[in-house]
Amino acid sequence: MPATSKAQQKAAGAALSAKRGETKKSELKGPSKGMYKSMSEKQLEEFAETKRKGLPEKKAKH
Repeated sequence: MPATSKAQQKAAGAALSAKRGETKKSELKGPSKGMYKSMSEKQLEEFAETKRKGLPEKKAKH
């Protein structure tokens, strides 16, 4: 499942970095902290590898 916004893609990248031990999980904030706890490394990879071209900055509210 690809990310639906640039913000979501960036948060997934930060969570993935922490999941891999490249950054400290204590440095995570907001949505990336929740993603770290609730998503697998594979799921985070799918979100983080989404191309940013054409994505909105933030997800539209319904």
